[in-house]
Amino acid sequence: MDCLIIGCGLCGSVIARHMAEQGKRVVIWERRDHIGGNMYDYVDEHGFLVQKYGPHIFHTGKKELYNYMCRFEQWQDYKLTCGAVWDGKYTPTPFNFTTIDTFFPKEKAVELKLKLQKAFAGREEATVVETLEHPDPDIRAYAEYLFQNDYAPYTAKQWGVSPEIIDPSVLKRVPLRFSYEEGYFNDTYQAMPVHSFTRFFENLLNHPNIEIKLGMEALEHLFIRDGKLLLDGLDTSFLVVYTGALDELFGGIYGALPYRSLRFEWKYEKKESLQDAPVVAYPQAEGYTRITEYKKLPIQNKLGTSYAVEYPLPYQEGEKLEPYYPVLTVESQEQYAKYKALAERVPNLICCGRLADFKYYNMDQALARALDVCRN
Repeated sequence: MDCLIIGCGLCGSVIARHMAEQGKRVVIWERRDHIGGNMYDYVDEHGFLVQKYGPHIFHTGKKELYNYMCRFEQWQDYKLTCGAVWDGKYTPTPFNFTTIDTFFPKEKAVELKLKLQKAFAGREEATVVETLEHPDPDIRAYAEYLFQNDYAPYTAKQWGVSPEIIDPSVLKRVPLRFSYEEGYFNDTYQAMPVHSFTRFFENLLNHPNIEIKLGMEALEHLFIRDGKLLLDGLDTSFLVVYTGALDELFGGIYGALPYRSLRFEWKYEKKESLQDAPVVAYPQAEGYTRITEYKKLPIQNKLGTSYAVEYPLPYQEGEKLEPYYPVLTVESQEQYAKYKALAERVPNLICCGRLADFKYYNMDQALARALDVCRN
């Protein structure tokens, strides 16, 4: 073995393929019983292709990243649409002029749309923070309406804090559109696999120099002492790529890094359609944040519909939960920096990935990060 990789998600798998193509013998340890990390999908008992860990759509503005994905699977163009429901009414997200028409009287809606176009002339969108701070009282009132009915209750459930203490600055990446344009992403390339994400991983990992061991708890075998990486008590000289949670690698000596986790409630109904878009947020619903209808992700022409209801909850190590979203605060970033400094003292250790980097990556960002590690 020339290289041990901990984790069979996108980062670990891309690095494994690179090393294998360099003639290195690579072993991957994965604690789950499947490859593909959070991108893993499978066909359920009703015949629908579903994603076990929530919805994933590959999207990027970079041709080289799209070309890389095309090496290992065929892709079909797919423009994701999302929405939100409150007071029994549906609106597309990101919020657009349809939102205004849906929730405001006709005359008020016409006036508000004209004001937004004038106030943000030459722009297609702005953040809700900008509109919350705008001098025009009608524009501010619109932003406040959206904040109170969607952003605040949704974020409160997602992150486990009360709406009163939500800082609007966390919403700066969420745009409001000044048109009737729909579609969640603006990237040049937006696609879903023709077969499955799992097929992509099968092809990516199909190399004679790659060996995969599933159900392997790496932290039962790996240990770091005095800047040295030990495997079952013995010094290691080969390269180790670690994609798991960094605090857990170091036994939580600086405390547990904060994550949010998710619980999925899987359901099937004998109806042609459950909701207006594949992914819909329900900010007023009790407990859950959104529903993903997999019949529409991508379009699957079968009887009935399979969907997952998403419940956020706090992550605690040892409870068989997945750490999905790093809770990024000044304190948690400082805490992570301490762990990262420890990792950098280990010469044959590379830490890479959503958990190891303590960042929330989209697929294209994770791929770019892995390819950067390969180049270096």
